[in-house]
Amino acid sequence: MIRVEDLHRHFGGFRAVDGASLTIETGSITGLIGPNGAGKSTLFNVIAGVLPPTSGRVFMDGEDITGLPPHELFHKGLLRTFQLAHEFSSMTVRENLMMVPGAQSGETIWKTWFQRGRIEREEAALRRKADEVLDFLTIRHLTHEKAGNLSGGQKKLLELGRTMMVDAKVVFLDEVGAGVNRTLLMTIADAIIRLNKERGYTFCVIEHDMDFIGKLCDPVIVMAEGKVLAKGSAADIMQNEAVIEAYLGTGLKNKDMVGA
Repeated sequence: MIRVEDLHRHFGGFRAVDGASLTIETGSITGLIGPNGAGKSTLFNVIAGVLPPTSGRVFMDGEDITGLPPHELFHKGLLRTFQLAHEFSSMTVRENLMMVPGAQSGETIWKTWFQRGRIEREEAALRRKADEVLDFLTIRHLTHEKAGNLSGGQKKLLELGRTMMVDAKVVFLDEVGAGVNRTLLMTIADAIIRLNKERGYTFCVIEHDMDFIGKLCDPVIVMAEGKVLAKGSAADIMQNEAVIEAYLGTGLKNKDMVGA
């Protein structure tokens, strides 16, 4: 699904991503871990078009997408969430979902005057779709709640729901567990697994919680100092001496795996 070749992203003299090459296989849930400053979020931002690369190439389904802006990648089915949720806080949960699909007839003034029936039909279909998403994520009870009033975990579920309002092919999740209580984290994990198994979503997940990574991800890619250090199953990664050295220098425990 995604192939990254010798990718670099420099900020002045600082090489946040320094020659990273990796693949994300279609239908996989791939984990991306590494110590603070490893370059993981910067890599996400370059792949998702938020930042241009200094050099290197990014391919999606064999197509060169290097440097394409986020809105073009959105229409190709590549979506990215952020560590801090980007909800429309004054709108309801349902309205947040209904905002996602592009090219809605109601966005055109002329059509609001002369094609009101068409707009009403589109909005009814979007409302049904949004309610299906809310049911899937088990948050139908939050339909009319203002998004700004949600807990951190509920906002992460809402962001996941927004990816379901379009035909997503690959979703990049940046620290989906940050600030989320354990119960909601497992709800999020179950939703990701169902989207992968039932709807064919491909995921790449940055996360610091190795229990969460171990439950979801195979394979796991490790970054350090802007480069790809290792790739393998979660169990193999936990025993990899180079990974242990990159994190701690002496030893490695699940609770010590810190993301950035």
